[in-house]
Amino acid sequence: MRFGFHFMDFTIPGEPATIAPMMRDTAIAAEQIGASWFSVMDHYFQMEQFRTAHDPMLEGYTALGFVAGVTSRMKLGTIVTGVTYRHPALLAKIATTLDVLSGGRAFLGIGAAWYEREHLALGVPFPPLAERFERLEEAVQIALQMWSDDDGPYEGTHYRLAETINRPAPIQAPHPRSSSAGRGAQDAAPGRAVRAGLQPHRLRRRGGRAQAPGAP
Repeated sequence: MRFGFHFMDFTIPGEPATIAPMMRDTAIAAEQIGASWFSVMDHYFQMEQFRTAHDPMLEGYTALGFVAGVTSRMKLGTIVTGVTYRHPALLAKIATTLDVLSGGRAFLGIGAAWYEREHLALGVPFPPLAERFERLEEAVQIALQMWSDDDGPYEGTHYRLAETINRPAPIQAPHPRSSSAGRGAQDAAPGRAVRAGLQPHRLRRRGGRAQAPGAP
């Protein structure tokens, strides 16, 4: 049986000083007992369905870089990155960097984003749902092109790149495992994800923890 750990709660007694030791010890223990993957959320604010927006939340990929440094086997990724959080080319570069520095252990979970409050609070554009799915499809296309031998231009409706140079390439061949996730019946992502080249999945929750069937 394969299993993983989703680290989603940074409200730890004595934080912020205690967050790093707790995350380190949790990741090391997870790997020691045989976990195959370790994930974090990718949000600016903590989810209000779980705690409050004022509770601690770390930036996802910086946190994963920290975990990469104290582990050696588990796959590492977010569940899931909202397409609105970063320019797609930057996201592909970040995921590549994580893959290289972790020795080929990165996976990319990406979705259309849903947490409007954190976008409005920090001044990040939050387009309508249909446009977010369009951007999701283009973001996946950009990542796959940057993970290929094609470093030419990309022309989409929402994103235009003059060059898609991405060196070094990821260690994993042909690229890090990637998947998309939705949050319910209102999401129409799977068809777009398949066309763009991702494996779609839905998040399941048990006891407040997200379980991703598509995670490594």
